[in-house]
Amino acid sequence: MNLNSRTLALLVSLAVALVLTAFLALASYFSSRGLMAALVLVFICCFLLIYFSYEALVFREIKNVYSSLEKIKKQEYRKAEGRSLFTADPLRKIKDDIYQIAERKQQEIDELRHLQVMRREFLADVSHELKTPIFAAQGFIHTLLDGAMDDPNVRDKFLQKAANSLDGLDTLVQDLISISQFEKGVVKMEKQDFDAVQLVREVFEQLEQKASNSQIKLHLLDLEPNEKVMLHADPNRIRQVFINLVDNAIKYGRTGGNIWVSFTEGRKRYTITVKDDGTGIAQEHINRIFERFYRIDKSRSRDKGGSGLGLAISKHIIEAHRSFIAVKSELGKGTTLRFKLLKARG
Repeated sequence: MNLNSRTLALLVSLAVALVLTAFLALASYFSSRGLMAALVLVFICCFLLIYFSYEALVFREIKNVYSSLEKIKKQEYRKAEGRSLFTADPLRKIKDDIYQIAERKQQEIDELRHLQVMRREFLADVSHELKTPIFAAQGFIHTLLDGAMDDPNVRDKFLQKAANSLDGLDTLVQDLISISQFEKGVVKMEKQDFDAVQLVREVFEQLEQKASNSQIKLHLLDLEPNEKVMLHADPNRIRQVFINLVDNAIKYGRTGGNIWVSFTEGRKRYTITVKDDGTGIAQEHINRIFERFYRIDKSRSRDKGGSGLGLAISKHIIEAHRSFIAVKSELGKGTTLRFKLLKARG
């Protein structure tokens, strides 16, 4: 049983009172030598009681605190709790506070280490992504300056390739600026009521050629003819989300595959689903696909083009609408992404 300081002090006082009462009651029966012996006995009893109370209330708890500190140094947080017969509330609280502070600090250190790793990866990725189009454009232009400009066919071909590389560089820089603005919270959503079905059809038309090149079919599910799905959001930003999600599904879809977009009505929101039957995503990658420049298959991803920022931008846009993108995927069975948006107010 655990005793607090007040209970233990009460028991010690009671024991001292009993000893003194017994001494006073028997003092008239003692001789001078017996009286001295009784005094020594009372002194020893009181000393032992007081020493035991200090040992139980203070010294033992201090030892437990130091023991906890040693275990905290070794990061053995689950073993840091010491057991004692008596509980000194202030010291116990100090020990608990030390444990909690140490655990929080360790979590902060782990988070800083994780951010440091992400920072290194980001710097390496952005350096590579910037270097590729710059070197490509630089190579084409230097080739022209070295004499290829005299051939009109070669000149036009190389100038077009250099322009494409610089266009890709511009897209990458604009995406980086967009993500930076989202993270700083300076981007404001221009929300309004709009028909999401019409918006998705426009996105399908924009990506139809790219999908047909891979023999992928685009489907809009569970809608009656002329049915509308009215949402209250920023239509331009949501268009960007649909383009990124569908384009990504095309890139990693299988030849002859399918992509489905569907809307499920709720009480206040619509659940929007973008699903494909492509290669799928392994579980260890799912939590990282929204990181900047994160690519599951780096060599294949770069061959497919794109800045590697589409999913990261989509995540920020949906979060700016106070929602989130949920991912469900299985290797060989495709990927499903879902998010919710508010219904139109009208």
